[in-house]
Amino acid sequence: MTRVELAPGFSLNVETWGEGPPLVVLHGFTGSSRAWGEFGRLLGRSFRCIGVDIVGHGESDAPDDVSRYRIEAAAGDAVAAVRACGVEQAPWLGYSMGGRTAIAVACLHPGAVSALVTIGASPGIADASERAARRLADEALADRIEREGIEAFVVYWESLPLWATQERLPADVRDAQRAIRLANRPRGLANSLRGMGAGAQPPFHGALRDLRVPFLALAGELDTKYVQAAAAMAALAPHARAETIPGAGHAAQLEAPAETAAAVTRFLAESAHLPLEAHL
Repeated sequence: MTRVELAPGFSLNVETWGEGPPLVVLHGFTGSSRAWGEFGRLLGRSFRCIGVDIVGHGESDAPDDVSRYRIEAAAGDAVAAVRACGVEQAPWLGYSMGGRTAIAVACLHPGAVSALVTIGASPGIADASERAARRLADEALADRIEREGIEAFVVYWESLPLWATQERLPADVRDAQRAIRLANRPRGLANSLRGMGAGAQPPFHGALRDLRVPFLALAGELDTKYVQAAAAMAALAPHARAETIPGAGHAAQLEAPAETAAAVTRFLAESAHLPLEAHL
């Protein structure tokens, strides 16, 4: 664990593991840099993984100021934390909310990114009315988290249809993810929704047209919404392609860790010209 102070009273936590060229990894909503499980272990065979706990999550600070959670600010802070660890440029990989953040990094801080990989992610919501509706829903969920507490929220969150495909995961994998969720703070999760939820963030569809780095958009085969989002992003970005992970849902890295890690390693070896040996 490395605490990186970015402003007086505000720090992000960075976890590192593995050996090889650097790879920055950004977790999803309710997660942390300890949420990668077997997928993270497999990546560590080919990369020095640099996991940033996004603001409000894990061991990073959860300030009251919602502006600190705006995706533009969260992306800039993640870049600053990685650079404080001695890495100026690397491939960035993000899952779900972390994927949206990685897209923001690639679009707003292109010098920090040599290649981009997303899992179950989108560039935001293009339609203004749909975005406004989502923002209202995220605000209501944020209020619910603060009103009912983290335990009640996690019970609700894990009951969503989005996670139905994870019922077949081993109990110890599900329990580990639940423990990571429960370790988060209500204020951090609530402000994350208010500041960088899909309804709050600006869409990056237009910016993806100017993306100049290799981009792999992954989605689990059963996660139809994000299969479509991956295909749409691949159609926008000049050097992008979309792939699906067979038999997996939204969290493909948990449900099919070996297949997802192999897809990431293969892509970076081919497209980013990294000297990798994929010991998967």
